[in-house]
Amino acid sequence: MLPFPVCDGSSGRGASPAFFFCRRITMKAIIQRVAKASVTVGGEQVSSIGQGICVLLGISVEDTQKELEHMVRKILNLRVFEDESGKHWSKSVMDKQYEVLCVSQFTLQCILKGNKPDYHMAMPTDQAESFYNSFIEHLRKTYKPELIKDGKFGEYMQVHIQNDGPVTIELESPTAPIDSKQLAKLEKQQQRKEKTRMKVPSESSRERNVPRSKNDPSASSGAEGDVSSEREP
Repeated sequence: MLPFPVCDGSSGRGASPAFFFCRRITMKAIIQRVAKASVTVGGEQVSSIGQGICVLLGISVEDTQKELEHMVRKILNLRVFEDESGKHWSKSVMDKQYEVLCVSQFTLQCILKGNKPDYHMAMPTDQAESFYNSFIEHLRKTYKPELIKDGKFGEYMQVHIQNDGPVTIELESPTAPIDSKQLAKLEKQQQRKEKTRMKVPSESSRERNVPRSKNDPSASSGAEGDVSSEREP
């Protein structure tokens, strides 16, 4: 696991030093309530469900068994369905005995660098496949195996979702409290860098600060120096 929160580079100028270290990596899931959903690979349908939920799962480099169990519990108990009397947000997929379609979605761990997506916060493929399979097994163990479907890990998939509502919920695994001592140390480091940057003038600013002789042919009456006293009345 990374020792401290990381910066996604989107803070901009003028942000406090603490902001540069405020982002923690978490497991992410997009939950969609569906009337039906399916996964196709190479023109062949590999999974399909009727009424239930479709889960797009993004696994991060920091995820552990703790995050896995938390997300399984939240997904299966998320109340996105009506009860028998028509009351909204009252029943979970387990309450209704509906199906679940889970699809691995590493792009949920995207960090934009300008306009280019960067995915280095996603768990590497060789580790993520085992982790994802453990996630599916835990879903089946906690619910009913026959009601849990998934796509094909690492394959190019077409996911067909008939969103019911539409209802879309974003979930993230909880983050541990930030170590205040570590954060204070990082803030001081950032402050020192900012002070150093302000003290060292650029080449162009040094050139602007060099006094020019009135005989210097490059001198002008613009922003580089006021030579109005040299002008004839």
